[in-house]
Amino acid sequence: MAGETKTHEGGCMCGSVRYRLQGPFTYSAHCHCRSCQRAAGAGYVTYSAVAPENFKVIEGEMTTYHSSPGVNRGFCNKCGTSLSYSGDDWTDYAIMTATLDDPGAAVPTTNAYTKDKQPWVTLDESLKNYHEFP
Repeated sequence: MAGETKTHEGGCMCGSVRYRLQGPFTYSAHCHCRSCQRAAGAGYVTYSAVAPENFKVIEGEMTTYHSSPGVNRGFCNKCGTSLSYSGDDWTDYAIMTATLDDPGAAVPTTNAYTKDKQPWVTLDESLKNYHEFP
């Protein structure tokens, strides 16, 4: 339908925090940096982003952790689910794609920080690969 605004919802594992995204994704990417690996306890994290004004917590309250200068990571303070990433110098608000109710709605196009990629992770070479942040 022309002019239709796409809406996506998601949330944490326990259901205490729910969020809504409006409008198009500005990007979807796999981040391999050490900070994201530690935050998620995984080899990499997949993020999908929207304009900050298109993100809203609709249930519960997200706790913010300032993981490094100018970087904010959102999570549920009840179950610990990592939910979001934003930064003072970023023009997007990123959520962890796997926390969407429909994670398949966002298709990653990029691998970032491949310099930190773990040796047991195989990159999808059809994606754009960046040694650091593009």
